[in-house]
Amino acid sequence: MRQTPLTCSGHTRPVVDLAFSRITPYGYFLISACKDGKPMLRQGDTGDWIGTFLGHKGAVWGATLNKDASKAATAAADFTAKVWDAVSGDELVTLAHRHIVKSVDFTQDNNNLLTGGQDKLLRIYDMNKPEADPIEIGGHTSGIKKALWYNEDRQILSAADDKTVRLWDRASMAEVKTLSFPTPVSSMEYLPEGETLVITYGKTIALYNTESLELIKSFEAPASINSASLHPEKECVVAGGDDFKLYKYDYNTGEELESYKGHFGPVHCVRFSPDGELYASGSEDGTLRLWQTAVGKTYGLWKCVLPEELVAENTDPIFNTTPEIKA
Repeated sequence: MRQTPLTCSGHTRPVVDLAFSRITPYGYFLISACKDGKPMLRQGDTGDWIGTFLGHKGAVWGATLNKDASKAATAAADFTAKVWDAVSGDELVTLAHRHIVKSVDFTQDNNNLLTGGQDKLLRIYDMNKPEADPIEIGGHTSGIKKALWYNEDRQILSAADDKTVRLWDRASMAEVKTLSFPTPVSSMEYLPEGETLVITYGKTIALYNTESLELIKSFEAPASINSASLHPEKECVVAGGDDFKLYKYDYNTGEELESYKGHFGPVHCVRFSPDGELYASGSEDGTLRLWQTAVGKTYGLWKCVLPEELVAENTDPIFNTTPEIKA
């Protein structure tokens, strides 16, 4: 069956980052960062637009939601990170930096915000006292692309243009371990439940054990990869890059399961939804697209429609869903 993505329009420039919330009593949500300076919040399973956060005066490079999707944080080229009320859309806090901010991440308890950017420093802000000076951690020799809380917020993981991923101890602010790569790291995803860290560089998608930071396995793609994401149940890995295509690989064998072109520009970011039913991609073409993990399953706005000769059965054993009669 053919993959039919849902296209989410609204942005006017390249979409460079996206993040899903956890599953909440209201479903789950998706936030996108775009060079148009207007991050957007959407319903995660349908892509329906909920609202746009207005206030940045430059490209937005990073965006995230906290655990219950009540707050959003954004990182921008106007030398600020901002925290927003994700329900009302109101700007709550503006955190001034000395250079472009690329990455933001909340602790699980929402009490701290981690930022990283072009000034090579990690900053930890106390959200209960946002006016206070942040804790600063230095060590990278180039701009930081991604910074994530790690190991139940006791450690920090950062990826930079200096071709390293570094692990930091939060209490001592000391560097614990460094992973070095032949080319700059293009993306990093941390799945604490799956005990896996996904790192992309060049054409390589590499998966690491979160406890030891030892390499588990790696896949080679046909083109430079900008982002990759691991299915929550470790069924597969999806990736996108410079050739406009999305690739899906079997987690266990590394076999390429699918590849298809849906965007009209390089794919900058890709992420699985928290339930693993779909994944979202953002591109240079200014759109977000949602793709089904199991093509043909009834989910969100996708409806499974089967030929009449197959409707005699009560349920479809392939997709485990009640078929609909084609009109």
